[in-house]
Amino acid sequence: MEIIIVGIIIIFIILYRSSKGEGVYTFVQKQVGIVYDKYAPYSYKTMRTKVKELGLEYTPRQYLIQVVGFAVVAGVCSYLYFYNIIVSIIYIIAAIAVIPYLTYLRCKRQYSEYIFEQVQVYCTNTIMEFATTNAFVKSLEGVVESGVLEEPLLSDVKTMIALSYEKGDVYDSIKYFDTKYPFYMVKNMHQLFLQVTKEGAKDTAETFDNMLNDIDMLVEGVYRDRMDRQIFHKKFLTYGVALYGLIALVQLLISVETYISMLDRWYMALLVHAIVLINSFFLLKGEKYYNENVGAE
Repeated sequence: MEIIIVGIIIIFIILYRSSKGEGVYTFVQKQVGIVYDKYAPYSYKTMRTKVKELGLEYTPRQYLIQVVGFAVVAGVCSYLYFYNIIVSIIYIIAAIAVIPYLTYLRCKRQYSEYIFEQVQVYCTNTIMEFATTNAFVKSLEGVVESGVLEEPLLSDVKTMIALSYEKGDVYDSIKYFDTKYPFYMVKNMHQLFLQVTKEGAKDTAETFDNMLNDIDMLVEGVYRDRMDRQIFHKKFLTYGVALYGLIALVQLLISVETYISMLDRWYMALLVHAIVLINSFFLLKGEKYYNENVGAE
């Protein structure tokens, strides 16, 4: 194990020495960027770009604080578990390596929240435009011209308009949008427009007013769920991190010397590793749950 650690350090030194004297932070940032551009999925790049445009991306200082925080917590906890510097270094590296995954989850949540808000704007304004134009395509054109939509929905609504004129009906354009944004409010609104278009209904004011009320209630429920998730998230993290501290209680009960002597047995060391990994997996699953399906109805 020591040979592996030394090998990693040597490789880093060689790469750093070949970086023409640039700073450590700049060098690491450049290397991570190269790997990211080569392997990151396009969808993540799109989300990351939009999150930056919205001003929600972490600053370098915030990322540095996150790295230091993860390293300190991982180092202290792993040392209390194993009393081994090499093992602590490995756990520190593993903890820092999780940060890009957490960044991905955070970007996914922020992008999902943004898309949901844009879908709400699209539905509300399309219904309001229809009250004036009494034509679905004209309503879409009014929404585009109003400037209330942003990318990527703006381009998708323009595509809907183009498809409607190309095909001579709204069916393909609605199918296109429903596939990209499978929200209930979108499907219900489009279904209502299809019904109006097919049956030629004239008095639709009350029906669309009810639809707007339904959208308002739906949005209120989503935002309430978002606040509940935030409260749950704080409690969950507090509970999850506190679980790591239980090892201190165990050592207090049986003494540190007895605990260290137990670690000399390979199966006890394996059991302790399993406890740490299971608790870490539990925390990651909780983070995944918190950041996924935000804005879903």
